[in-house]
Amino acid sequence: MFRRTFWFTAGAAAGVWATTKVNRKLRQLTPESLAAQAANKAVDAGHRIKDFALDVRAGMIQREAELGEALGIEAPADPELPAQRRLAAIDRPRPSYDKHSYNSYNRNEDH
Repeated sequence: MFRRTFWFTAGAAAGVWATTKVNRKLRQLTPESLAAQAANKAVDAGHRIKDFALDVRAGMIQREAELGEALGIEAPADPELPAQRRLAAIDRPRPSYDKHSYNSYNRNEDH
């Protein structure tokens, strides 16, 4: 009698365990769950890429300081805003365009 009760209980427990396991897996494979998992992975990847970019930026600033020190060039006061590059871009001479020095292209001439 106890043997039958034991095996009946063991079978019922195994059935409940298997049903729970299958239902949990089915919930994981629904489109909503898959979309949420993909979104979470995308957010995590974005955080890793941002951390990588910040590490590269810090290494770049450090290397620029080392090169500036080795070449005897004074580094800008604010490493986030390199003044020499900004002023070089502003002070660059702009090309003068003569209105009659180039041929304009008229699309209607081809037809």
